[in-house]
Amino acid sequence: MDNIPTFNAEHLQSNMKTVYYSRTFLSIIGGVIAGIMGFTSLTGFIFYFLIMAITSVGLLAKAGFTVHSYFDSWNRVLLDGFLGGLMSFVLFWTFAYDLVHIF
Repeated sequence: MDNIPTFNAEHLQSNMKTVYYSRTFLSIIGGVIAGIMGFTSLTGFIFYFLIMAITSVGLLAKAGFTVHSYFDSWNRVLLDGFLGGLMSFVLFWTFAYDLVHIF
């Protein structure tokens, strides 16, 4: 019974907000960078998944690679919000691409 992990719901919710905010922010920054660099089609999406993988590693490093101290599972850090920032990425990717390469 002593090995059962307990979590404070408020802290878990705060940690998840931080994950979502980090992913959204880096999606926007990544979209602007992809647009400025002129990435098109598959190259842009590969860049997005690379940015999200780096974000996951950064979040794990920030947690000291002890995920179970801050989250209830590894999926919370690695996968949650992975596709959530995709729309923001595409929006800012196309916007920056249009500003730099079309206008």
